[in-house]
Amino acid sequence: MNRFARNMLARASGGSVALSRVWPGRTDRLIIAPHDLRTADATRAAEIYAGRFVFAGKIVNCHGRSIFDLDPPSEDWEVALLGFGWLRHLRAADTALTRANARALVEDWISNPANKRRPLARRADVLARRVISLLSQAPLVLNDTDNKFYRRYLRALAREIRFLRFTMVNIPDGVPKLQVQIALCYTTLCLANQARHIRSASKKLSEELQRQILPDGGHISRNPGALIELLIDLLPLRQTFAARNIAPPPALLNAIDRMMPMLRFFRHGDGNFALFNGMSATSSDLLATLLAYDDAHGAPMANMPHTGFQRLDAGPTTVIIDTGPPPPPGVSHDAHAGCLSFELSSGISRIVTNCGMPTTGRDNWRPFARSTAAHSTLTYDDTSSCQFVEMSAMKRLLHGAPIISGPHEVESYREVVEGGTLLTTSHDGYLAKFGVIHRRVLMVANDGARIDGEDSLSPPQGARLKGTDADFALRFHLHPAVKASRLSDARGVMLVLPNRDVWTFEALDDKVDLEDSVFLAGNDGPRRTAQIVIRQDARQAPSIRWSFVRSTASPAVTNARRNARREPELPL
Repeated sequence: MNRFARNMLARASGGSVALSRVWPGRTDRLIIAPHDLRTADATRAAEIYAGRFVFAGKIVNCHGRSIFDLDPPSEDWEVALLGFGWLRHLRAADTALTRANARALVEDWISNPANKRRPLARRADVLARRVISLLSQAPLVLNDTDNKFYRRYLRALAREIRFLRFTMVNIPDGVPKLQVQIALCYTTLCLANQARHIRSASKKLSEELQRQILPDGGHISRNPGALIELLIDLLPLRQTFAARNIAPPPALLNAIDRMMPMLRFFRHGDGNFALFNGMSATSSDLLATLLAYDDAHGAPMANMPHTGFQRLDAGPTTVIIDTGPPPPPGVSHDAHAGCLSFELSSGISRIVTNCGMPTTGRDNWRPFARSTAAHSTLTYDDTSSCQFVEMSAMKRLLHGAPIISGPHEVESYREVVEGGTLLTTSHDGYLAKFGVIHRRVLMVANDGARIDGEDSLSPPQGARLKGTDADFALRFHLHPAVKASRLSDARGVMLVLPNRDVWTFEALDDKVDLEDSVFLAGNDGPRRTAQIVIRQDARQAPSIRWSFVRSTASPAVTNARRNARREPELPL
C-alpha cells in the first residue's frame, strides 16, 4: 500500500493535482498540491546540490556544513532561504538526486530546533511563503520516501501552520497580512479533513481582499509590485478551489478580474512596470506568466481613480502619472513622496523615469529612493512632499518608516482638446509648511510626438508664501539607456534613444542643467544615469514651462512616412 501511495504522489506535477489519499489519520494527509507559478531553473539544482546558495545577489558556500547554520550575508538572502521557494528549482530538474537533496535539506530544517527560534523565520510573510512552498513542493520532497519521513514532514508542516495562525496577532498590514490569509486558505484545501475550516478561511480571505484590492484593481499600498506578488499566489489558489470541486469565493474571482487590467496599466512599451511607491525591477518571467492568464488582452485603461494614477497613450508614446495621495499610514512603509511625478516612454524605449527601488540592499537606498528628489517632479526647498517617521525607536515599533504626513488634496482633471489630451493636476503637500500648492499641467499631442508641460507654485487665494527661502527644482530623471547632451544655448537637452530616435527637451525661459542621477531599479542593480534639472525662485518665477519633442528625423518618423508613401491609393 505504501508503494502505491508513493507512486500516486510521484505523479503530482503541473497544476493542482490530487495526491495520495491512502495515508491514515485525521489531518495528516495531503490531498492536493497547489501549482507554483514562479519560474523554475533546473540548472540551479546543480548549484544547490554543490552547496552554493545564490539568493538576492549573494552567494553562500556550505563547504559541507548545514546551510541553516551559516550566517546569512543579508536579510534579503535569508528571506529567500527561509521561504523555501528554491525547492522549485530542484523539482524542475526532476532526478532521483535532486529529490534526495530536497529531502535532505528539508530534514535538516526540521531536525534542528534552533531553526524555529530564528526571528526572521517567524516573520509573517516569510512563514506564509514557507508554508505555501512546502505544500506546492510536496510531490518533490515526498516522492520515494517512507512512511516515517512522511509523518515527520506533515508534523513539521502542521507546526508551521500553527505558528502562522499565531502571527495574526501582530502582523504588518498590507501584503503580508493578505499573504498569511492566502497561505491559511491553501492549508484548508490541501490537507485532509479540513472541510469545516474552508468556509472560515475563505471568508477571512474575502474580507481582506475586499479591503486591500481597490475597486479599480490597484492595491491599497499603491505599489504596482504588490499586484505581481499577490497574483502569483491568487491564480493558483483559484485553480486549487476548482481542483477540489469547490466554488471559489466571489471576492477572489472579482479581485483577480480587477487586478489583471492593472498589470497592463502600469506597463511601458518595453514590458517593465512604472516605478512608483516601492516598485523595483520588473520580473519579466513572472509578469509573462501572469499575463498568460489575462483573457481580455485589451488596451490599458486611461484612469485609475481609486488607486490614483493616470495614463496617457498617443501613438507610440506613453505617459503614466501619479495623481493620488499617499496610502494610509499602516500600508505606507514602502510608499514614496512622488505625487505628480510621471514616467515617459516611446515605443520600447523609456525616456523619463523615477529612480525606483533596488531589488536588494534596499535599506541603504530607502531614504533617498522615497524622497521627492528621486522622482520626476518638483521639489520645494529640497524638501519631500511627504514626511516619514525618522526616529529609530519608532521605526522598530512600527516595523519601518510609514508616512506621517503628505498631500491631502490631490486633484486631476482630464479632457480631450484640439490636438491632444490635457491633464491638469495639483497637490497640497507643501501647503502646511511653505504655503504653496504645486500644479502640473500636461498636454500630449494626438500623435505622441510632443508633450508640453507647465509646473507652477502658488499660494491659495489671499495667502502668502511662508518662510524666506523659496527655491525649488524641477527634475526629470532619464533612463540609463538614453544618451543626453546639453544644447549650446543651455535651454535644452538632446536625447538619443537606443533605437536612434531623437527627442529634444526644451525650457525656453529657464536655464537647463544636466546632472548625475541613479537608476535604482535595474535588473543588475543600481546604475548611473542623468537627470534634467531646472532651478528657480518661486517669488521671482513661480512657473516653468517645458516640452519634450520627438525629432522629425527620427527613424520611427522616417519609417512611418516611407510606409505612408508606399500605401496604395484607393480608386475614386
